[in-house]
Amino acid sequence: MPCKACIFDLDGTLLDTLADLALACNTIMARHGWPAHETEKYRLFVGNGFARLMERVVPASVLPTLAPEELNALVREAKDFYAAHLWEQTMPYEGIPDALQDLAARGIRLGLLSNKPDSETQLLARHFFPDRFDAVAGSRPGVPLKPDPAALYAMLATLSVSPDETVYVGDSNVDMQTARNAGIFSVGVAWGFRGAEELAQAGAGRIISRPAELLDLLS
Repeated sequence: MPCKACIFDLDGTLLDTLADLALACNTIMARHGWPAHETEKYRLFVGNGFARLMERVVPASVLPTLAPEELNALVREAKDFYAAHLWEQTMPYEGIPDALQDLAARGIRLGLLSNKPDSETQLLARHFFPDRFDAVAGSRPGVPLKPDPAALYAMLATLSVSPDETVYVGDSNVDMQTARNAGIFSVGVAWGFRGAEELAQAGAGRIISRPAELLDLLS
C-alpha cells in the first residue's frame, strides 16, 4: 500500500503514557479527598482530551455537583501536574523508534496528531522523537478534538498530501472514527490502550500487532 504520509496518534500508539496520566489524575483525586483509580482503568478513560478525562475520573456522585468553573479548575490542576511529570514513566513502545526511522528513510512524511494539549504533545515529540516528525499538533483552542476531522485536514494541508495518499495510525475507536471521517485509510495498533477488539468494532482498515508490520503494509 504505497502512501506519501503516515499520521500517528500519540498516547497508546507511539508512547505508553498510561502510568503518568494515571499519576496526574490520581494525585488530583487525593488532593480533594476522592478515591484513586487503578492505572489499568485509565485505558478506557483517556482518548477524548483532558476535560473528558477529568469527567470520567471524578466520582460519579460528585460530578453533578460541580459548577463548570470548578470542573475547569480541576482540569487545569491535572494539566499542570501532568506537564511537570511528562515522562517519569512514559516510554516509546518497543519497535516504534526504528519504525519511524525506516518510514522517514523511505521518504514518507510523518505527522503526529493528538487530543493531548498541544504544549505537552510538542514537548513529548521533541523529547522522544527529536526532528522525526514533519508536523505535530495537539489540542488547541478553537480546533475541535478528534474524531472531528478538522485537525486532521489541517495536518494534511501542512504535509501537502491528500486523504488517499495518507494512512492514519491509532489505538482507539476515536482514532478509527477520525480516519473514517476524513476519508483516510486507518491502521489500528493492537498494542495500545484499547486492544484489537475495539479497533475491529470501530472498522479499522487493518490491525497490526507490531510496529514492523506497518513497514510491511506500506511497502
